[in-house]
Amino acid sequence: MTVLPDDGLSLAAEFPDATHEQWQRLVEGVLRKSGKEASGEAAENALSTTLEDGLSTRPLYTAPASGGSADTGAIGLPGFAPFLRGGRAEGTAAAGWDVRQRLAHTDPALLNEAVLADLENGVTSLWLTVGRDGVPVAGLDRALTGVYLDLAPVALDAGAEFLGAARELLRLYAEREVAPEAARGNLGADPLGHEARTGEALELAGAVELARETAAGWPGLRALVVDALPYHEAGGSAGQELGLSLATGVAYLRALTDAGLDTAAALGQLEFRYAASADQFLTIAKLRAARRLWARIAEACGAPGAGAQRQHAVTSPVMMTRRDPWVNMLRTTVACMAAGVAGADSVTVLPFDQDLGLPDAFARRIARNTSTILMEESHLARVIDPAGGSWYVEQLTDELAHAAWEFFQTVEKSGGLPAALRSGLVAERLAATWAERSKKLAKRREPITGVSEFPLLSEKPVVRDSAPAAPSGGLPRVRRDEAYEALRARSDAHLAATGARPRIFLAALGPAAAHTGRATFASNLFQAGGVEAVHDPVSVDADTAAAAYAASGADGMAVLCSSDALYEERAGAVAAALRAAGATTVFLAGRPGTRADDVDEYVFAGCDAVAVLSSVLDRMGVTT
Repeated sequence: MTVLPDDGLSLAAEFPDATHEQWQRLVEGVLRKSGKEASGEAAENALSTTLEDGLSTRPLYTAPASGGSADTGAIGLPGFAPFLRGGRAEGTAAAGWDVRQRLAHTDPALLNEAVLADLENGVTSLWLTVGRDGVPVAGLDRALTGVYLDLAPVALDAGAEFLGAARELLRLYAEREVAPEAARGNLGADPLGHEARTGEALELAGAVELARETAAGWPGLRALVVDALPYHEAGGSAGQELGLSLATGVAYLRALTDAGLDTAAALGQLEFRYAASADQFLTIAKLRAARRLWARIAEACGAPGAGAQRQHAVTSPVMMTRRDPWVNMLRTTVACMAAGVAGADSVTVLPFDQDLGLPDAFARRIARNTSTILMEESHLARVIDPAGGSWYVEQLTDELAHAAWEFFQTVEKSGGLPAALRSGLVAERLAATWAERSKKLAKRREPITGVSEFPLLSEKPVVRDSAPAAPSGGLPRVRRDEAYEALRARSDAHLAATGARPRIFLAALGPAAAHTGRATFASNLFQAGGVEAVHDPVSVDADTAAAAYAASGADGMAVLCSSDALYEERAGAVAAALRAAGATTVFLAGRPGTRADDVDEYVFAGCDAVAVLSSVLDRMGVTT
């Protein structure tokens, strides 16, 4: 009997190691079966996914490909420059990340109810909208009644009224005898972020005044926030978001040091706010790259040890949908997980009904419990930088850092962020990025579950109380679902006027194995625009299809769904029968091919779904 060594991998040890070249040959075989001829590096590239900022995701990462960047010595340790692995040596392992709830009530009493409920049920800090877009500055006292300000950090978001709001909060600290060293949070001064959102330029003097005061007497407070959300919400890429945050931070550093603060003290007055999306790896890489880049700036300014970036991650508003909003819970869970893994100091999970009005108590409960589950049940905070050392994550972090640095340099060469905002450079770059992404959304290359994929036309709308209007006048706010939302709104209006949604008939030819895939594809596509797909289970012949169409109530449109072989055999006759039964347009689900004389149009994976759906609604008489 042979006794195998007890190393846990004895069976694997009996097989020779596979090589990269062997794997590439297997990839070549798979591609060949799908009709693509490629070999070696080209075969591997064929499986790569193109990202924004000129980046791409490869199908396989190895140590040589990553340049050895997974080595701990190359990427540093938590709490030490370049802070790639975290700004604090203990990370979030001791107590988890700060669970920061956003609250935007305008009524001080209602806000107070929400604040107390959140703090009693897992929230560890508050993010309050104050001023003309939220609770009045004078109502801050009432809103914070019963709150232990020495235990609950407060972050303010007051736009142009940041100075008055900050003064009121400092007054409350003094009135309630909160020791200066016990006060925690951020006073929320962000003149450049306000300008990006509204187009209204503010002087930096008020923010500098606050920073000097907090640096001198409030060691736990930061005066300024570098909010990158306006750039993310305007359609910017991850690299652009990072680059513009660096440009904002540098502009504030210049103002603070010119006012007499030393570099270390000035760095300590800034907190950075970034979006966390459901693209978990990109979010992880973005937050890690942000710390590395800011450490580089601190080093260049002569304070390398003080360059640990304080990060507040917020689940992306751009990814949230108004249709099937329950899916937003899943999106924000992934985004929260990514932010936590990336080492964010504070994480805000936006409620799933955020874009439908004021979130209700249930939505806020789910939002705060998302972090609680990830920390307490999934133990996500117990390991510092769990993604660190991954060849993929390290290379993506490095490539994203270089892309962001390049854009940052572009902004600096244009005169800095204020000049870049006022010249239109920022708006133009972000608009170009969003235009390219919009093409992917329209073609469903970037799917939106519940909207462009697997929509539910029978869903009941979620109704919420109206929320304060968001600041506007500067950079636009974009939404992934905006094109489909416009189409669905047309369908809703048609339903309200006629009692029925616009309908299209699906003629499924042959057995289920032949038509199921394309019928499912076509059904999802048309329902994404609010067009109800009426199925004929099996149209064996032309007469059956015509009779089913006549009984369907379709608005002049039909789609043939089957295999290429059955199209060759039956498409012409069935299309003719459908036209005789009243169909004015006959689509074929599949790539354009030899049936051009039999059908009017094709729908297929990669077609411009938004353009097709808009045209269909037009021809059905469904007006805007």
